[in-house]
Amino acid sequence: MGIKNGVWIVDDDRGIRWVLEKALEKERISWRSFNCGADLWRVLDEGQSEPCVLISDIRMPNENGLDLVKKIKARLPDLPVIVMTAYSDLENAVAAFEGGAFDYLAKPFDVDDAIALVRRAMALPKENAIPAEPLTDIAPEILGQAPAMQTLFRAIGRLAQSGATVLINGESGTGKELVARALHRHSPRKNAPFLAINTAAIPRELLESEFFGHERGAFTGAQTLRIGRFEQAHGGTLFLDEIGDMPIDLQTRLLRVLSDGEFYRVGGRQPIQVNVRVIAATHQDLEKLVETKQFREDLFHRLNVIRLRLPPLAERPEDIPLLARHFLEKSAKALQVETKTLSDEAQKVVQSLPFPGNVRQLENLCHWLTVMVAASVIEPSDLPDDVKKARRADADHSDWRAGLEREIDKQITATPGMAHEKISAMIEAMIIRRALLASGGNRIKAAQLLGIGRNTLTRKIQDYGIEV
Repeated sequence: MGIKNGVWIVDDDRGIRWVLEKALEKERISWRSFNCGADLWRVLDEGQSEPCVLISDIRMPNENGLDLVKKIKARLPDLPVIVMTAYSDLENAVAAFEGGAFDYLAKPFDVDDAIALVRRAMALPKENAIPAEPLTDIAPEILGQAPAMQTLFRAIGRLAQSGATVLINGESGTGKELVARALHRHSPRKNAPFLAINTAAIPRELLESEFFGHERGAFTGAQTLRIGRFEQAHGGTLFLDEIGDMPIDLQTRLLRVLSDGEFYRVGGRQPIQVNVRVIAATHQDLEKLVETKQFREDLFHRLNVIRLRLPPLAERPEDIPLLARHFLEKSAKALQVETKTLSDEAQKVVQSLPFPGNVRQLENLCHWLTVMVAASVIEPSDLPDDVKKARRADADHSDWRAGLEREIDKQITATPGMAHEKISAMIEAMIIRRALLASGGNRIKAAQLLGIGRNTLTRKIQDYGIEV
């Protein structure tokens, strides 16, 4: 065994290596860096030293970073590996965790976040983790580069081999069932059944029989034995959607199943043992339902072992172009027609929409466009009337955000290292101009509107060269 020798970096991008090297030096953490996996293996084969933490890119010439993770974890099972990737989707995130990675960094990353991650990895207890087999069959609709989606991908990756009960919070149409299916598909239960029940969609009087089944003759109309969803899902996963709508009396029975792993069919006398992982979901605030006695507190705590939050589409507009392309391709394939694309202007319009129906609404829009638009390139005029109305109603709210985000992106690219200063000055100057406009050029009134001193306002007018 070699001497532990700090943090090792593997990346063919010299710029990334330089940034990490300087950050580690500043923190007085020793490092070695390599251009490729072959150089890393040469040093390891010498047997003189080995890393405390390894940071590796995913896409490099001649060697895939995920393959490198598996090979090095087989050789050094206790080594924490941090994977870097510019392709931070669910597939790469979960594959990294199942390959044995400690965590991953989505490029471009914040240097402080990278150092904090390195420090956590260096403090990690050694567990001799065994690498898992590679993943397949990822849910393609779970797409996104937004930070909230990266958090979600990490959570799914970490839960891949767990049997923990999960509670998913999210608005209608955000993809709660897709996340539940992904959790099942990448769990040890993947070869057993996955069943889903929408609690709000089943009549109250039928719910108990739907969940637990019934014996023949248990009630009027029960002419045969019925196997309930818990029995059907034995060994697998049961997804309970809209759990907040479950009646209180049924909540009591559900709690017993979660606590004891057994239940009685309606009209039955023999307890039935089941081994089922429950994933629950709701768009409601369960804490408030507990406060108002509409949801059992003990059941809430039993379900709330791991909580995942799905962000609404309005919180991640940067993901809309990616999702739109996917749904347009999906619709074209289903209808066996040419795949349509959004023009730049049409994409801006779609990206600025509020989408109260979230991802499901975007998918429906893309299907409508595939069916109804004759041209291969979709223009703003091709969008349905309800979309145009929503655009007009929300234009003032969304356009300024989209425009500001585009300007920020431009400044970050054009003036790295000075972007914060330039953007802040630009926004402050704009605020002062609008206040002066609202006050008719009266500096005292403008200063009062902004809540700053008159002398401060005068100085900023001069600094920014604002014409009053």
